[in-house]
Amino acid sequence: MPIDPSAQIAPTARIHPDAVIGPGSVIGDFTIVEQDVVVGAATKLEPYVWVKRWTTLGDGNEISAGTVLGSDPLDKNFKGDRSYLRIGHRNIIREHFTVSRGTKPESVTIIGDDNYVMTSGHIAHNCVIGNRVVLASCSLMAGYVEVADNAFVSGNVAAHQFSKIGCYAMVGGGTRVNKDVPPYFMYAGLYVTPMGLNRVGLRRAGFSAGDMQALKNAYKILYRSGLKLADALTKIETEVPTEHTLHLAHFIRSSKRGICRESRHHSQTPPE
Repeated sequence: MPIDPSAQIAPTARIHPDAVIGPGSVIGDFTIVEQDVVVGAATKLEPYVWVKRWTTLGDGNEISAGTVLGSDPLDKNFKGDRSYLRIGHRNIIREHFTVSRGTKPESVTIIGDDNYVMTSGHIAHNCVIGNRVVLASCSLMAGYVEVADNAFVSGNVAAHQFSKIGCYAMVGGGTRVNKDVPPYFMYAGLYVTPMGLNRVGLRRAGFSAGDMQALKNAYKILYRSGLKLADALTKIETEVPTEHTLHLAHFIRSSKRGICRESRHHSQTPPE
């Protein structure tokens, strides 16, 4: 039976006969669930949610009113072919947020587990959002953006297509992300600018004092030493090699867009 007997379905909700609704889920008034949709166990869809075709939701998700999941990509080249949105477990997506499915045939937009997505923003086609990410209100992720685990993206941040935001990065409100954002650091400014170590975020995540000091040293080498990028990365890898500094170097070496740089205004300010 596509709808588990323990699911609670409001009388005004419209559930396609081919949709799968898992045990213990709650579907609110006037919510629409289309065909080829899977809603996992103990998931709550508030009133006026619209889950469109080829969307899969894992267990324990909470989707607030007015949210649209699996919408057609905002891409003029989209031809209506089958593509997917896949959402993991225990995510919270608040009111009036939209998430598009992939734009190329059989491609996928992916949201992982335990993310907190606030109100009135957009995750575009083919984005990859990791685990335990916070996207604050009115954040806009363009197509093919990747946001790694434990990143914090503040309100009104707009990320340009194909940009990557590294793990444990913290991007301040109103920032335009037009370059790749290396992990572990804080960023702000109209054009994304590194501001030092994400000390509070790393401490809350349980990073040791030694790990944080190594990352602080890596920040100074990367942004304050005056070395060419390749030389700075080699210096990080040889002089402060830890799990996290080596991940930092790998992220930067694999960047195709290039990473954001410090502005001259902040070049003499000690990193936090």
